[in-house]
Amino acid sequence: MKFVDEAFIDVAAGDGGNGCVSFRHEKYKEFGGPNGGDGGRGGHVFAVADPALNTLVDFRFSRRHEAKRGQHGMGSDMFGAAGDDITLKMPVGTIISDAETGEVLYELLTPGEVITIAKGGDGGFGNLRFKSAINRAPRQKTPGWPGERKNLKLELKVLADVGLLGMPNAGKSTLITAISNARPKIADYPFTTLHPNLGVVRVGPEQSFVVADVPGLIEGASDGAGLGHQFLRHLQRTRLLLHLVDMAPFDDAVDPVAQAKAIVAELKKYDEALYKKPRWLVLNKLDMVPVDERAARVADFVKRFRYKGPVFEISALTREGCEPLVKAIYKHISAQHIAEQAPVEIDPRFAGKAEE
Repeated sequence: MKFVDEAFIDVAAGDGGNGCVSFRHEKYKEFGGPNGGDGGRGGHVFAVADPALNTLVDFRFSRRHEAKRGQHGMGSDMFGAAGDDITLKMPVGTIISDAETGEVLYELLTPGEVITIAKGGDGGFGNLRFKSAINRAPRQKTPGWPGERKNLKLELKVLADVGLLGMPNAGKSTLITAISNARPKIADYPFTTLHPNLGVVRVGPEQSFVVADVPGLIEGASDGAGLGHQFLRHLQRTRLLLHLVDMAPFDDAVDPVAQAKAIVAELKKYDEALYKKPRWLVLNKLDMVPVDERAARVADFVKRFRYKGPVFEISALTREGCEPLVKAIYKHISAQHIAEQAPVEIDPRFAGKAEE
């Protein structure tokens, strides 16, 4: 399935049905009175967050979504039926904004969440509504109200706790395969990953987190070079970034420090908030470095990179060092989750009751 993380759609809720002008026509009832019913409500347009979806491709080729209008009112006190609603299934993490102004209208962040993105118009009143003591035979009616019409932009930002960041061929796909249930394409050439991959990492019973692998970045990515810039938005909701560095590049002329600094510069240029997220350094492919050279190469890299945060030495291929990394990630994410939870406010009148 093609991965699409942006689409534009037009939605139109149904118009309300018109009210009816009608009078009772029965034998021996010469002045039967009004019996025109109201029109039915127009259909709404709903959006539901479906955890089974991970792309907006369905909306790339189906742009117009229109609900049915309400049925017109009828005689014999019969109100019109409401128009059929339509429900659009969207991936969890979809942002719905106004296509013209760019204003964010809704966000689907919870699986199964349902929102109304276009409200159907109310039905018009039939002449039965206008009957009164001084107006026994009203001939007034009102038309149905028009339904809402909107031009919307859909943007998908995947929901993940951890995002993998690095140059092409840094080993991000191999790492997500080693620690999670994801099975992305892996090959020995750059730009193997063409779209984000999500994987669930199981740490223990009822202990897990979600990791996202996006296409690798290259210098100039924030200006449109390569593929990674198109998917950097998917890292904006993560709690932690893992900066993977290839410590054994095929070309001896390639400097891992220069590549790592280029990634950090592109990140800062793209989004300051993303740049300020917690970011850990993961030195990968150490299985390809002679054992007696590893310590010196790692120390030299950290010194020249001028990095003072957590450093993890791993081999995603052999899974060496992956378990301590996973446990540290889960501990960090759990602490962040607890810190983000709002404290429970206790009514001052009952503050001392618990101690008693």
